[in-house]
Amino acid sequence: MTNIDFKDENLVPLWDKVQRGGRLTLADGLILFGSDDLISLGKMAAAVQQEINGDAVYFAVNQKIEPSNICVLSCRFCNFGVKEDQPGAYAMSIPQILQLIKPEIREVHITGSLHPQETWPYYLEMVHRIKEDFPETAVKAFTAVEIDYFHRKFKLSIKEVLRQLKDSGLETLPGGGAEVFSERVRRLLYPRKIGAKTWLAIHRAAHRLGLRSNATLLYGHIETYAERLEHLLRLRALQDETGGFLAFVPLAFQPGHTGIKLPHEFTSAIEDLKMIAVSRLMLDNFAHIKAYWVMLTEDVAAAALNFGADDLEGTVGGEKIAHDAGAVSPLSLAKERLINIINEAGKIPVERDVHYRPLDIHAANVVGKIPYLNSLPFYNYFEKGQFRLLPAAPRHMGLLAQNGRIVAGPFSLMDYLAQEEKLQLMDNCIAVQDKVQSVLLLSRHPWSALQGKRIGITDDTATSVHLLRVLLEKKHAVQARLVRMTGDNRDYDRFDAVLLIGDAALQSQKYGLPGFAITTDLATEWYAWQKLPFVFAVWAVQKSLSEVSKKELQVALRKALARERREPSSLDALHGRRIGLTPAESAAYLAGFTYRLGKAERKAIEVFRGLAAPGEG
Repeated sequence: MTNIDFKDENLVPLWDKVQRGGRLTLADGLILFGSDDLISLGKMAAAVQQEINGDAVYFAVNQKIEPSNICVLSCRFCNFGVKEDQPGAYAMSIPQILQLIKPEIREVHITGSLHPQETWPYYLEMVHRIKEDFPETAVKAFTAVEIDYFHRKFKLSIKEVLRQLKDSGLETLPGGGAEVFSERVRRLLYPRKIGAKTWLAIHRAAHRLGLRSNATLLYGHIETYAERLEHLLRLRALQDETGGFLAFVPLAFQPGHTGIKLPHEFTSAIEDLKMIAVSRLMLDNFAHIKAYWVMLTEDVAAAALNFGADDLEGTVGGEKIAHDAGAVSPLSLAKERLINIINEAGKIPVERDVHYRPLDIHAANVVGKIPYLNSLPFYNYFEKGQFRLLPAAPRHMGLLAQNGRIVAGPFSLMDYLAQEEKLQLMDNCIAVQDKVQSVLLLSRHPWSALQGKRIGITDDTATSVHLLRVLLEKKHAVQARLVRMTGDNRDYDRFDAVLLIGDAALQSQKYGLPGFAITTDLATEWYAWQKLPFVFAVWAVQKSLSEVSKKELQVALRKALARERREPSSLDALHGRRIGLTPAESAAYLAGFTYRLGKAERKAIEVFRGLAAPGEG
């Protein structure tokens, strides 16, 4: 990782711990918050962010909708909620909500008040109609506070509330309503609102149903640093348990006209950047840290991209809650301006969907990076030069290459075979001789009993799904129904077997997947049949790239792999620890891979080419 010239020597042992893959404690967090060495703190967080997300900074073309401001609660920190008979009270009909959405919107973010009169069918119909009228638009809706209110008001279990919303088209939950997981603060500021236990239970239930969510922390009011850190540690623990959080969003308190007496009107830029950096360092199992420019302001959010943040939220048209509380940011930020901010920070602007899958990128000379442990040897010592690195799961990397958005990368074998006309094969690959450990079929039944059964396929795979089909149909003579597990159908209970790849497969192998007693390593199944290695990905480059650039890339890869062999990077252990592996387990796993494309690997590619059916899996 980065060498840092620390001004505060108290940060040195913490940085050493992070680089060794150690986990920061509450006491460590207090040292981070107490340090005046803001630049070093930012460099620490930026290095961690670079290891996780490369040069990518994400944003969404999204719309914020708050259907009503009429609320049964009276939280001291809120300037948004009012009673029915107060001036400015409003409640929107479903047609009025639909009028706010444009076809180009890819994410609708719905939160609001706890309305005393609305019915349960109203909320279900709201989600259903949005998905019906705008099928390409993901619905992120209803905080844990709202879910709890629905549960109590409509006499439904939390699980049933979530299940019905999901069936109507809900894809993710926002993270709002967490405030601070401190009973002291809750009693003083929002005594009628749910506390930590309920908030965490609702997100746990959502994750178990396959609904991903965000997490938040409202800071900069009466909470202490210790209370902030306790909040982060409880989020980290739940993420260890479920892996269901997409992003963490620190929310700077907007005092407005709440009557809460503070020594400051707004948090300072220094406090905001420190909060971002500490979050990145403490939440080692969260993939994304969001700089929510609506509350931070555009300038501070831009600076946060060098303090550990990798997401600028989005265009956020229609946001009212923060602005009613006095936020000074513009009501919406145009897509072009977001792209400029990210480019000015030297990053890759990545337009994303609600699940952080890249829809488009707005930069040149971008090289893909598979964000799994097995690809790290290519990147730990990679000298980027003219290139910038974009993490993307295999299937999505292939789609980006097809659209000419990335110039090179370790492409899924099937994507390379489908794009051979414009991709030039390089000398490197990701292959195994026998077992791979990270491409697994977890099943309730033996292979022979999978005839006609539903098999859930992770949406990240482009080659493993074809390998599974070949093994099912041509080795076992079984025809099964392969269903991609996209954002709205990740509920494993609905499947007879599931195919997982990458880090998710490693985690399932270590911790198991309840109800799926039979685990098959697809590479082992292939080797037992063909006595050949299996090549999951090959490095390739766009033929249109200049010969000078192609050579620069090949030399960078050769040097990176050679150095990794001489001195395995501590980043291997750090990444492995994030997914629950010990350093020894990570090293043993990586030792099973071949990264050089040899004769046996080339033969295996041709054999698989002949067996694999063309087309989408």
